[in-house]
Amino acid sequence: MKFKVPVIVLFTMLATGCATKSSMYNYGDYSESFYAMKKETNADTSMEWKSTLENIIADSKSDKLRVPPGVFANLGYIYLQANNSEKAVFFFQEEKATYPESGKFMDNLIKKVEVQG
Repeated sequence: MKFKVPVIVLFTMLATGCATKSSMYNYGDYSESFYAMKKETNADTSMEWKSTLENIIADSKSDKLRVPPGVFANLGYIYLQANNSEKAVFFFQEEKATYPESGKFMDNLIKKVEVQG
């Protein structure tokens, strides 16, 4: 009986320790909406993809989490396709600020946007 109590306490601590681990990022519906867009590209799936990216950014900020890698860049690309160069550059700069290792790539995209005018 003396050994059962410490074993139960130890098991409880281990089980709850694993359950409290939080995620570093909030991906929301990233995979599902991206798959839907790639499977059948149309205005509805594209708008859903854009909305998903915007929600990921908003939710990450409200949860005080880092926005997942590539989300700003993907949203910038969507704005670039919609001929909104100003917003595209803004999101490319956000990606660069959040993930400095993407700096060269984001700088190249920004230059191309500026050259295109």
